[in-house]
Amino acid sequence: MKLSIITINFNNAVGLEKTIESIICQRNAGFEYIVIDGNSCDNSVSIITKHADRINYWISEPDSGIYNAMNKGIKQANGEYVLFINSGDTIRPDADLNEVIDKLSGEDIIYYNLEIADANRHSYIKTYPDNPDFKYFAEDTLPHTASFIKKETLVNYGYYSEKMKIVSDWAFFIDAVCLINCRYKHINSYFSTFYIDGISSDIQNRRILLDERNRHIELSYPLYNNIYKDWMEKKQEIYKLKTAISIKLLKKLGFLKWFNIYEKDNG
Repeated sequence: MKLSIITINFNNAVGLEKTIESIICQRNAGFEYIVIDGNSCDNSVSIITKHADRINYWISEPDSGIYNAMNKGIKQANGEYVLFINSGDTIRPDADLNEVIDKLSGEDIIYYNLEIADANRHSYIKTYPDNPDFKYFAEDTLPHTASFIKKETLVNYGYYSEKMKIVSDWAFFIDAVCLINCRYKHINSYFSTFYIDGISSDIQNRRILLDERNRHIELSYPLYNNIYKDWMEKKQEIYKLKTAISIKLLKKLGFLKWFNIYEKDNG
């Protein structure tokens, strides 16, 4: 089998049903579908059982976090590639997953662009570079909602680290590209939608995200650590300036067009 699609969920019944329905309507594409639920106490299990005849494997049991759940899904997968469409995110209704699967050509990671949307369905298409490098990963990552990863590659890597709460998928991507020299390919198209209401999108988790990234860079890329720290301190100063209430107000009034130019020149 070429592809296993995995959805993880915890207490997000509304988002889960949206995700499941967007995937099972693609059933003619020929993939297996796995749902890992973290022992939800809302209506999630009822949603899963309602669609159980279209799901190849599902389980609802306690887990120790996002990456424990994702690793459970990887271990159950029979496909050559895995794709995570987690609870709340979707495959676009106009996507043809048959065409997407036909483009899985043997690289360790094959990634697309991604539609990013908010709760009001305002959206934009985020594009990704053809050749991401260390500088790129210091500030960004690849989209797990639009990345096909060989199961064998993840297994050989040791699965996602369960010591991290938020950035273990980022750690895998930066290591795969910059440390392990995995083969990768970017396809300049998009088929999935990521909704910015997840844990990594929550502003309250920004400190955890930065701390986990800093720790991984320090341990895995010691030669780059001082450069990375200086670089990120500069980005943090720009971020603080950008998010200050007075700056946001002046930008809204159109008095700080220069700020966007400055940010672009220094980003």
